[in-house]
Amino acid sequence: MKRTLRTALVYLAISTSTFVGFTQSVQAAMIGTEQIQAAASAQQNREKIAAAMNRPEVMAQLESMGVNRADAEARVAALTDAEAAQLAGQIDSLPAGGDVLGALVLIFVVLLVTDILGLTKVFPFTRSVRR
Repeated sequence: MKRTLRTALVYLAISTSTFVGFTQSVQAAMIGTEQIQAAASAQQNREKIAAAMNRPEVMAQLESMGVNRADAEARVAALTDAEAAQLAGQIDSLPAGGDVLGALVLIFVVLLVTDILGLTKVFPFTRSVRR
């Protein structure tokens, strides 16, 4: 009787110590209005940038600088929320008639900086920083 009780306790100790590592903790929290507004604002900024990039004169200017459409779209998708907000703000400040040159220069500079930092490889004339 003692032996069977002892082996049962040993098996119980082994099985409980085995499954202790599999426990998961769950944390739930309320989502604040600020978080929802920030996410919606970031999405609106990205949509505004995409709409500006879909204009034919913008794409023609980027292609004349040697940037193809897929690379430019990938670069815009890789922007942080702060960078997207800054770029969307500059697009808003452009004249309605269309001096798009400022936006193109900004996009070119953002593409160039990320290329120099080694995040992407669009321009063949840059040397990327190795990490």
